[in-house]
Amino acid sequence: MRRRLRFEQRLGLLAFLTALPGTATALYLLWTGPHQATTRWTVSIVLLASATLIGATLLRRVLLPLNTLANILNGIREGDFSIRGRDARRDDALGEVLIEVNALGETLHEQRLGAMDASALLRTVMAELDVAVFAFDDRQRLRLANRAGETLLRRPAEQLLDRSATDLGLAPCLDGDDARTLTMTFPGAMGRFGVRRSSFRQGGRPHSLVVLTDLSRALREEERLAWQRLVRVIGHELNNSLAPIKSLASSLGNLLARNPPPDDWQEDSLRALGIIAARADTLARFMDGYARLARLPAPRLQPVLLTPLLERIAAVETRVPVHLESGPALTVHADPDQLEQLLINLQRNAADAVLESSPPPSPDTPAIQLSWKQTDTDAEILLLDRGPGIANPTNLFVPFFTTKPSGSGIGLTLCRQIAEAHGGSLALENRTDAPGCCARLRLPLHTPPT
Repeated sequence: MRRRLRFEQRLGLLAFLTALPGTATALYLLWTGPHQATTRWTVSIVLLASATLIGATLLRRVLLPLNTLANILNGIREGDFSIRGRDARRDDALGEVLIEVNALGETLHEQRLGAMDASALLRTVMAELDVAVFAFDDRQRLRLANRAGETLLRRPAEQLLDRSATDLGLAPCLDGDDARTLTMTFPGAMGRFGVRRSSFRQGGRPHSLVVLTDLSRALREEERLAWQRLVRVIGHELNNSLAPIKSLASSLGNLLARNPPPDDWQEDSLRALGIIAARADTLARFMDGYARLARLPAPRLQPVLLTPLLERIAAVETRVPVHLESGPALTVHADPDQLEQLLINLQRNAADAVLESSPPPSPDTPAIQLSWKQTDTDAEILLLDRGPGIANPTNLFVPFFTTKPSGSGIGLTLCRQIAEAHGGSLALENRTDAPGCCARLRLPLHTPPT
């Protein structure tokens, strides 16, 4: 019966049954007592009408707040958070319900505004990304594409959405490893692309997020910059050597064309030829330096104890005193020959800087300090000198840039290449506690196999 009757009918029936005992008792006493017929009928009608009115009023007072709550919740479900219930107060059971419903509407309103702001921010960020972003559902149908994705496929998003990954040429991105490099061809670009794939759920269904990065463009830009630097350095060195060679060759031609030749023409000719030979030797060393940079072999990594290695390095330099500070017993993963070459180059540069400083450092002060320590998963080697410091840090690692009269300009470049080939880093900076330079070399620690 509860299933067949509506809530209003059940509530009305409950109100009728509640008033029935009292009304029936009053009618029984009225009709069994010594009352006139007119009185009996009048009082009976009044009792029945009052009971009906009270029941209807009770039913209305119960149903009206429920209808109000239903309207508020319906507005919240439809996205209208402006509806509020009146007479919401704490000293009343219905008022407390209205307070909670109003608070729920306010909370959902704030969450809706936050979600809208977050969605607007996400759309703006997605539109400004220079990498293509695609989202596919579990049927491999496209559900999202940013502006870079539209440019890559040469179509607006309206023509791309709900298309399959196979139709768009993106099916290989949904298979295989989550991060890899693929050579692909699209209407808007072709070449090598970095593919990143991850998963998320929306509406309870799995989705795939694919990010494509055009590696060819970045590689071409880096190649262009590398060629510019190479041409600039080679052009500088060639001009420095060819200009005096051209001038001396012209002078020799004029000298030999004179008839009769001057008395000291042989001496001048030999001097000019000597200068030409010296410049040719400089060019030969220059090209040999480039060959050395290109022929740097891959390091043969093995466990290397730092303490004996640094003791040998400190003993190599005899021109200035080298103070080796004690440190922890660390083992790095490195090629011992290349690591020694790196540290000897750094120490020789530091000694050259100390010898060129004016005034020279005090004999009581160590000219070069060599130390090491552990930082997280790396070993950090510090080499401090008391020289004049770095005058031009911008060109510090530019190949063939040197401030030494007889320098080749490839020592620091080789040092950094060796450090990076070991998975480490090399940085040079001026000291803040004293005059001089600080060379900071970081190398990965050796992790024994388990």
